[in-house]
Amino acid sequence: MRRREFIAGVAAASAAVAAGLYRFTNLFAKHYAPTPYDDVLARLVDREQAARLGAKVTGPLDLNAVAARLRLRLKADGLTAAAADDVAGGRLQEVDGWVLPQSVALLSALASRA
Repeated sequence: MRRREFIAGVAAASAAVAAGLYRFTNLFAKHYAPTPYDDVLARLVDREQAARLGAKVTGPLDLNAVAARLRLRLKADGLTAAAADDVAGGRLQEVDGWVLPQSVALLSALASRA
């Protein structure tokens, strides 16, 4: 019985260490501070890079209005379809020399300011 108890203890300790590493470090997955816009920001693959791009978006932004607008656009089809619709509709925005679909620019700006 001693060997089984030892193995069970090692397994429990390993599970606790793995759970701690997952939750309290960015080793396995990125953890961000909670925001009211997490449902929209969850559509981003790399939030840090989007925030770097969004920091270059100029002009004042009403974050609540931008988030509500993006919720409607991204609700059904996702970011890829919203970006394609923006390109087809001519809704483009220049950001630091890059010409981006408006939904991508607004989502990046929201990531940088949230």
